[in-house]
Amino acid sequence: MARLYNLFIQGGPVMWPLLGLSIMTMSSALERGWFWLQLLSREDRVVHEVLEAAHHNLEKAQSIAKQAQKLPIGRFLLAPLKLKQPNPETFRLAMESAGDKEFVKMRKGDKFLETVVALAPLLGLLGTVTGLIRTFSKLELGNSAAASTQNSVQGIGEALIATATGMIVAITALVIFRISVTLQARQVDYFSEVGTELELIYRQFWQGKHWEQPSSVKTPDD
Repeated sequence: MARLYNLFIQGGPVMWPLLGLSIMTMSSALERGWFWLQLLSREDRVVHEVLEAAHHNLEKAQSIAKQAQKLPIGRFLLAPLKLKQPNPETFRLAMESAGDKEFVKMRKGDKFLETVVALAPLLGLLGTVTGLIRTFSKLELGNSAAASTQNSVQGIGEALIATATGMIVAITALVIFRISVTLQARQVDYFSEVGTELELIYRQFWQGKHWEQPSSVKTPDD
């Protein structure tokens, strides 16, 4: 631990913003990791139950989707199911609109990670420049060889540490970003597949028909 602290101090002033970026990057990674874990571990079950119920009872399918509306897939499926006897075009439009909203939420944190990927190497390069400036500023004629060597080593050490740290932070952010983008692309395909299947069920079994109304709605005979 003491060695890491010494390396941090030797890296110069730019290590502080790099430390801040690394902390925020890991925080974003943990938040996104929890989001994707919750989604991927539960969405298949929700989809299966909703589609299975939709064959026989749209009210039941709506209830299942409503219970899962904390998940993006639950909100996506609920959007068309909560409409009252929509035509197929309206049914599809409701799904597309809900899907667009969920995809925006899935991209949360991407802009920050892109900024870190671009900014961290530049901060490392800045540390390189300041380290070299410090090295040359301490090289004075007339100094002993030992003193000049020590000053040079300190300045070059600062330059190399800052550069390496900037690259590490940028690479970490890039890996997290690429994983997130890959998962988002898979979700787009998955939502499209599920949405198409739900629309086909609606067209085949429910288009132009009246399904059971929620129990809270009273009929004229009540």
